[in-house]
Amino acid sequence: MKLNQIQLHLNAYKENDQILDAANYIVESFGLESENFAGFDFRHELEAKSVLLTTEGALGEMQTVKIPRNLFDFDLPLVLNLLAHEMLHVRQKEVGKIVEDKNEREFQAYYEMLFHRHFPQIPNASPFFQKQFSEKAFEYYRRMGENSQLQAKYKAQKEEIEKLIESL
Repeated sequence: MKLNQIQLHLNAYKENDQILDAANYIVESFGLESENFAGFDFRHELEAKSVLLTTEGALGEMQTVKIPRNLFDFDLPLVLNLLAHEMLHVRQKEVGKIVEDKNEREFQAYYEMLFHRHFPQIPNASPFFQKQFSEKAFEYYRRMGENSQLQAKYKAQKEEIEKLIESL
């Protein structure tokens, strides 16, 4: 399905104040499902021009993704990437697949927003947002610790991000 068709469906959900249903529609439409996903719930909006989603639940337990009511007021490719980021966290916290280190989880999730290895059907965000995602990935890479085993593990992916930034 094309993005303009997806947007029409989302607009209908928004008009009927069915925001959680709209989020579930995205999960189904873009293959973001996970057995570890408990569902969506609302979180407080920060402000009209910013958006924050969170994945909540202990490692190894079912995860709830909290979204603001105004989620679908933002650019659709951005929203799709944000949802994919959180749904990757849902998978990272699943028994048998647990990624314990928060910096590693975040680096993986921001890398996913740039290269779509787990969710290839998610479109690229604008270069502006790709640069922001890259900066966040670099931030979590730095937090892994200078010359640490984790940094060594993700060195090639960091270099891939650097090449992407150069091309934008």
